Amino acid sequence: MPIVAQSTETTDWVSRFADEVIEESERRAPGKPVVVASGLSPSGPIHLGNLREVMTPHLVADEIRRRGHEVRHLISWDDYDRYRKVPNGVEGIDGSWAEHIGKPLTSVPAPAGSAYPNWAEHFKAAMVASLAELGVEFDGISQTAQYTSGVYREQILHAMKHRADIDAILEQYRTKKAPAKKQQQKAVDAAELEAEEGSGAAEEDDGSSGSAGYFPYKPFCGACGKDLTTVTAYDDDTTELTYVCTEDGFTETVLLSEFNRGKLVWKVDWPMRWAYEGVIFEPSGVDHSSPGSSFQVGGQIVGIFGGERPIGPMYAFVGISGMAKMSSSKGGVPTPADALQIMEPQLLRWLYARRRPNQSFKIAFDQEIQRLYDEWDKLDAKVADGSALPADVAAHSRAVRTAAGELPHTPRPLPYRTLASVADITAGAEDQTLRILGELDPANPLSTLDEVRPRLDKAEAWINTHVPADQRTIVRDEPDIDLLKSLDEPARQSLRLLIDGLADHWSLDGLSHLVYGVPKVQAGFSADATAKELPPEIKTAQRTFFALLYHLLVGRDTGPRLPTLLLAVGQERVRSLLGE
Repeated sequence: MPIVAQSTETTDWVSRFADEVIEESERRAPGKPVVVASGLSPSGPIHLGNLREVMTPHLVADEIRRRGHEVRHLISWDDYDRYRKVPNGVEGIDGSWAEHIGKPLTSVPAPAGSAYPNWAEHFKAAMVASLAELGVEFDGISQTAQYTSGVYREQILHAMKHRADIDAILEQYRTKKAPAKKQQQKAVDAAELEAEEGSGAAEEDDGSSGSAGYFPYKPFCGACGKDLTTVTAYDDDTTELTYVCTEDGFTETVLLSEFNRGKLVWKVDWPMRWAYEGVIFEPSGVDHSSPGSSFQVGGQIVGIFGGERPIGPMYAFVGISGMAKMSSSKGGVPTPADALQIMEPQLLRWLYARRRPNQSFKIAFDQEIQRLYDEWDKLDAKVADGSALPADVAAHSRAVRTAAGELPHTPRPLPYRTLASVADITAGAEDQTLRILGELDPANPLSTLDEVRPRLDKAEAWINTHVPADQRTIVRDEPDIDLLKSLDEPARQSLRLLIDGLADHWSLDGLSHLVYGVPKVQAGFSADATAKELPPEIKTAQRTFFALLYHLLVGRDTGPRLPTLLLAVGQERVRSLLGE
């Protein structure tokens, strides 16, 4: 018997699903491990929208493990799906790749220059590496291996025997009736559609219909290797099956009880696997959850295989900054590996954990990433001092650790925007970076850059890959003599007040106090005066002063936060550029 530790995190969506899944698992399969599932098709880059297909059951499975239950998180790699189209955004592809359309993904050569044996393994590998970095524990299942080794043979024969029952269910949802002679082309055209999210192939390709009737199974052609085939005869008693390929006219008769070169169509394949694996929990994307879609239809078909449909929340799409929903068919959409290049795993986990599955959200690759990190650091501080709300504590806990333990973290997590500014100014020079970061807090100086890694490396990667060249910070080599000569006396006095205070305020907090305090002092107030004690025009004076400093230091109206910029430039150079 597992040790059941009642979770105190009862206010977040993960705990609520965990409660439901444990109860349902005990009803369906008492004494057995709880099974949750995800499905991914490695037909191209597996993007951050697809990651929700994995993170939703991962978070639920991890909560169940925390309570002492045994859990299996299955990821079905739909690598026996047909190669539907040449995706955009994949380097090294030319028109010749179109000749492979219709073959299983594992029968398509990998993109040029890849170290992997085929197309599916190439795109699977990047996702596997990202999931490891994110702390996602799973059991991977290759559908190529399952089908070609005959694992599903009994299920295939069962589906063929009950093809009329399956057809009757599907018929309820078919919106267009095509003549029998057009059904094959309908299936081919539909198979070209690319499913945006979730697992599996095109939504509308529900079987092979010809003069011999409906069949939920498609062989891959023995000549061309493609699935452009129609079953023309089948005998339930002998399992003798005949098919013809519309691509090359090849025909073949086989014994389905011995034949392993084909698969059930998607709307039958998915519910078959629910029953075969005993899946209790599996989410689905919006496109798979609409009326007549595979998740809904599968809920009826699964009964033919003696199973039940899993608990399956619909999950919403994930956006990138201002982009609309992701689509791998459009190409160029960011992957988990892209996100992990610029953000720590904890932050990425948190973005998926804090929103209910049916809530959409965006992942920032632009300046918004700095605000997200600020928000994360504030939450971190609130959790540490006990002031965070229970749901926020739960989301934070799921971000920083799994049932297996803490994820690796940055020992000294300095603000991301500060690290990005320093990386921008130093262009990766480690000695300069260490000097600047070491001066942020003189009372507790940084001794090695390892203390701020990997966050420093993520911030540097963001600067180098996502900040346009014309927005990078370039410090002036020489003072702007003309601008300095044109300044009136109040402007000259503001620079003198700043220069005179540099030595005594040379730290991040000290310089923050100094640059905000100069306009206050000039107006006759204390540098410590609060906003409530100051007239509105002080803010205007501060903005004018900041713009002057930016022009004298970097030749622009804006730039990195001034305290960070001053530290990066260094006292002597600041004095020179400000006209001392």
